[in-house]
Amino acid sequence: MSDQTRVDTYETRYARLQEVVTWLEAGDLPLEHALKLYEEGVRLAAECQALLDAAELRVQQLQADDTTLDLEG
Repeated sequence: MSDQTRVDTYETRYARLQEVVTWLEAGDLPLEHALKLYEEGVRLAAECQALLDAAELRVQQLQADDTTLDLEG
């Protein structure tokens, strides 16, 4: 497995984000709990987006490297 722990993975964060959205959409939470869940959801969404952005950058770099190798070969 990678050097990331299970808690740090995109999939784990995304699954938790889905749980948060489900709770918030149900709508029967006390205001304070809903606010805390909303804050957690915003944080998780930002973390997931950052991980996706990093993955996209890696793919672009690999594609650029592959193109460079094709041109040199």
